[in-house]
Amino acid sequence: MKTPTAVVIGAGPAGLTAAYLLAQKGIPVVVLEADPRYVGGISRTVVYSGWRFDVGGHRFFSKSPEVESLWAEILGPDLLTVPRSSRIYYRGKFYTYPLRALETLRHLGLGEAGRCVLSYLGARLHPIKNPKNFSDWVTNQFGRRIFEIFFKNYTEKVWGIRCSELSADWAAQRIKGLSLTATIRHALWRRPRDQAGTGTITTLIDAFRYPRLGAGMMWEAAARKVAAWGGEVHLGCRVTHLRREAGDGGWVVSYEHQGQEHQIRAAEVISSAPLGEVLGSISPPLQTAALARTLRYRDFIMVVLILREHHRLPDQWIYVQDPDVQVGRVQNFKQWSSGMAPDDSLCHYGLEYFCFQGDPLWRQSDRQLLELAQRELAALGLAEASQVVDGCVVRQPKAYPIYDAHYGTHLAQIRRELQHSCPHLHVVGRNGMHRYNNMDHAMMTAMLTVNNILAGAPQYDVWAVNQDAQYCEAGMAGGADDFREAARCQ
Repeated sequence: MKTPTAVVIGAGPAGLTAAYLLAQKGIPVVVLEADPRYVGGISRTVVYSGWRFDVGGHRFFSKSPEVESLWAEILGPDLLTVPRSSRIYYRGKFYTYPLRALETLRHLGLGEAGRCVLSYLGARLHPIKNPKNFSDWVTNQFGRRIFEIFFKNYTEKVWGIRCSELSADWAAQRIKGLSLTATIRHALWRRPRDQAGTGTITTLIDAFRYPRLGAGMMWEAAARKVAAWGGEVHLGCRVTHLRREAGDGGWVVSYEHQGQEHQIRAAEVISSAPLGEVLGSISPPLQTAALARTLRYRDFIMVVLILREHHRLPDQWIYVQDPDVQVGRVQNFKQWSSGMAPDDSLCHYGLEYFCFQGDPLWRQSDRQLLELAQRELAALGLAEASQVVDGCVVRQPKAYPIYDAHYGTHLAQIRRELQHSCPHLHVVGRNGMHRYNNMDHAMMTAMLTVNNILAGAPQYDVWAVNQDAQYCEAGMAGGADDFREAARCQ
């Protein structure tokens, strides 16, 4: 293995974007991915008996023309345009999401709808000052009643903590600009605009792009192009140690592959691995290594059921707002792309369960989880157990960085030490920065990091990608150009 200029830890969207851009410029780069089979990280596409499914759902939509262009460059005609169809399940009824005013009124009934409106008006007249948690933030935007109906149960399923313990930062990033007024306006006659009046709110987009054979198809194509340009992508390689070299500030990266320890030297290291793992592997040790290990994650189980399709479900996914079942969301992969299903007479649903490693749910056997998923699919009225012909289970550790009350303070200390002590170690992406960001935001952190490396000095504040909630959900008028200007280091 030749000595590279850069080592990239992790072959997810951020890691492969960085490797792609470096290799395209002729910069020697080596990617080390712990998964022995797949690239794409949590955006990978798993194949089971010819059935393809993503670990979660991954829409390809960005306010950044630069990101959109890169997707098209990597995948070309295999990038489809898919009309969005999703619903919310609540108290035995399905609500189109984004909400449709008349349908929602009919399902809720006049009494409940009236309580929602009064609750919303009360929140607007007497908002909670300086909202610190998710519950307060959403209540200010929608009112307490709508928060309890359409946000509370699902959010607590996903995160495993009360909404009052979840930082308001998460809501500000994911649903900024969306309000009851905007939702009703969208439902009645037109798409809402974000608060700055610059574009459609991401939460309410009507279509998105998607690879013909699943999200992982994008990253498989990116890995092939990295290799074609002289870079290297190695699977089954788990990084075990990072040693800072005196003098030039380079790195020696140790990793394990098939039971053997290897070392590789790099001038720059780009990491999308979880911060606690990376900081804990560095020598000389960092003062914030122990702090990084306190950053928490939510884990994830996907139970995929293959079944006879008695009626075609129109949705790509359904949010389950029901405390009587454990499932949080149901994916219908055939509706993302027909190329995901090898048999048109069958379909495959993915039931998503959110938990922590070590929870009773996590410890259940695959057989137990498959039986649970069949029972809950029937309870939701989506299919009968007799329709199921096969299935499989995928467990995903560290799927979602948790924004608890202390994460922001801890992250600020970690950032300061990394900047001061590790100038040639660049953290990118969701787990690398402990940011619950979208795929395009993860890619943008990699793009700006590559720009900084090529410039030889920091030109952009990569952390601004997710600091700027306006960019994260509502968008910016000039797309990537305006965002680059906002992120430029002064």
